[in-house]
Amino acid sequence: MSTAPGPAEATAASTETLTEPEAVPSGSVREEYENLVDLVRKYRFAYYQEDEPLVSDAEFDDLFRRLEEIEALHPELVANDSPTQEVGGEVSAAFAAVEHLQRMYSLEDVFSLDELEAWITKAEAGITKLGDTARPAWLTELKIDGLAVNLLYRDGKLVRAATRGDGTTGEDITHNVLTIKEIPQELTGAGFPPEMEIRGEVFIPSKAFAEFNEALIEAGKAPLANPRNAAAGSLRQKDPAETAKRPLRMFVHGIGAREGLETLSQSQTYALLEKWGLPVSPYFEVLGSLEEVLAFIKRYGDKRHSLMHEIDGIVVKVDDLATQRALGYTTRVPRWAVAYKYPPEEVHTKLLDIAVNVGRTGRVTPFGVMEPVKVAGSTVGMATLHNQDVVKAKGVKIGDIVVLRKAGDVIPEIVGPVLALREQQEPPVRDFVMPTECPSCGTPLAPGKEGDVDIRCPNARSCPAQLRERVFHLAGRGGFDIEALGWEAAIALTQPAEPDVPPLVSEAALFDLTHEDLANVRIRREKRSKGVATGEFELVPYFYSKGTAKSPSKPTATTEKLFKELEKAKTQPLWRVLVALSIRHVGPRASRALATAFGSMDGIRKASEEDLAHVDGVGPTIAAALKEWFAEDWHLEIIDRWAAAGVRMKDERDESMPRTLEGLTIVVTGSLPDFSRDEAKEAILIRGGKAAGSVSKNTSYVVAGENAGTKLDKAEQLGIPVLDEDGFRELLANGPAAATAGGVGPEDADESEDSAESEAALESEGVTE
Repeated sequence: MSTAPGPAEATAASTETLTEPEAVPSGSVREEYENLVDLVRKYRFAYYQEDEPLVSDAEFDDLFRRLEEIEALHPELVANDSPTQEVGGEVSAAFAAVEHLQRMYSLEDVFSLDELEAWITKAEAGITKLGDTARPAWLTELKIDGLAVNLLYRDGKLVRAATRGDGTTGEDITHNVLTIKEIPQELTGAGFPPEMEIRGEVFIPSKAFAEFNEALIEAGKAPLANPRNAAAGSLRQKDPAETAKRPLRMFVHGIGAREGLETLSQSQTYALLEKWGLPVSPYFEVLGSLEEVLAFIKRYGDKRHSLMHEIDGIVVKVDDLATQRALGYTTRVPRWAVAYKYPPEEVHTKLLDIAVNVGRTGRVTPFGVMEPVKVAGSTVGMATLHNQDVVKAKGVKIGDIVVLRKAGDVIPEIVGPVLALREQQEPPVRDFVMPTECPSCGTPLAPGKEGDVDIRCPNARSCPAQLRERVFHLAGRGGFDIEALGWEAAIALTQPAEPDVPPLVSEAALFDLTHEDLANVRIRREKRSKGVATGEFELVPYFYSKGTAKSPSKPTATTEKLFKELEKAKTQPLWRVLVALSIRHVGPRASRALATAFGSMDGIRKASEEDLAHVDGVGPTIAAALKEWFAEDWHLEIIDRWAAAGVRMKDERDESMPRTLEGLTIVVTGSLPDFSRDEAKEAILIRGGKAAGSVSKNTSYVVAGENAGTKLDKAEQLGIPVLDEDGFRELLANGPAAATAGGVGPEDADESEDSAESEAALESEGVTE
């Protein structure tokens, strides 16, 4: 429900493609229209006045667009007080009402690039009709997901701050806004009008919001739902001292009343506002074409989760102020600005159940089972809840309507319940109770050690769920990279419906598998009729074809591929074998460091805890975990049987390899045509360098390929040399003296996540989608 400036009233939809209006609306159409009006008003009030949305932004937008569509078909239904004719919400009685000197508007929203192109084409045609034949410049900026605020300055001093309200009248929140340090109480410099309204967005930065929520959870309090509502709620606190505790910030993006101020463009105005000490967003550009605008949208869409604040779209404005004035306004939106909205990343859905998953190191993780819903481009039916303390802190109950968030490729997360809807749920909601016994093997659950929040199944050797997760993990991209061994195959190998004894009761036997071991493996699979699930299940062979009288059962093509990839996996380098062993805390980064330092599994096994801890990138926690793992006989059996089967347990060192990178720390970001991420890191390590995952003042070089983003930005800020692939090759071959910076590609390209770093930092024990 967000549009800059301020939270969204979804857009005025184009009516050009609609059918001809009916002469008289039918009773059903009139009834639908009246219901929509009531719903939009109800949801808008909850959003703006109570800061507790009853539906997601996407659901509200759909309702609002349908309302607009009916009004376009049946204009006789439209009343002056229709929600489509209004801006924002009502003014709360809890705060003094104040009138803006100049009206504040909402923005028209578009939800696809085609709609955006149509809007820009229409706007350019309107500009041409005004007699301006030059192509307009478009000021393009991020649409902050915050609360619209109007600042009134008289003689350079802040005298009042107000919410947007209904566009004409807002709520006086001056005392709360005064607690935001970066909003100047007195402007610097000179030349500002005697009376001026500054418009902008108050928000909570993403990192600060996460830290604030963590502190709330640690204190046993419910976390805040999202940064936008947190910002709005903060500015509506009765006690400014409470507002001051919230990490609020503001970016300004426009001017209302400003008699005597003469600037030619929006961008020139921004420069002036910044000169006067007002906080202006760094995320804007003046662009000359639709193609440049579309590139801006893609670039920030790709990197939206590495920005300072949450965004839900991009705002495009005519930069020239005279053209803005000539184009004017509708009753609700300016004709010179539009907001493109990215696909929603927060939706509402019903929490059907809370179950638990047992991970590869025994951690028991609650996860939500929900009515499937589309969010961030994919359909989601499960989402992590981390541990029992998080479930309690979030206050979610089975049967709640919950807010579900999925940011890009991040695991879906249940943010919290929609409390206003709890009493309406049938059947009534109920509490989640964490199990005391492992749901897979029945072993009593307990913390791994005193003080741990997470509880674990201690039956690591025999717990079927842990074995399944370990087998799935070892086949992953960071481990042996066995493409034919996915989630369902891991289940078939460790927990099939038939036979009673599965092919694998330990991962030790993985490389000893034969075709015969897999011939009779069957799993339960739902029957389908013409591609549609029937709800009936049957036992079917997994690794072999069903077979008939004329065509006997035989290994499937995927099974043959599995055996080929198992042979290929035996040649993987030592660090991948270490990852595949599922040693707690030992991810790709530590594995590479250990393989480089000791060269063999035997060397790592025999090393003292002190020697292990001294390896750069290992440390005492990982060292202790390694010694603990090697102390188990059944773990050693895995190593011995893999080695006997031909799995590589030692890296052959090339003593002739020059140590050209000794003492250097190098960060690789983006994609290089001739190096995979792992190959680039391997090349650095074997030449004596350190392959780091983040840029700091201690970084020697950054190697930037295509789609290199925030790491490249930071390198440039710190003045760290940046190399393209050719420069990287020179550095590898001849050391720093030969390396030359340059040719790094687009400066604002999106950041490619370091999957190895992410996997090292987090145990992949959560819910599998």
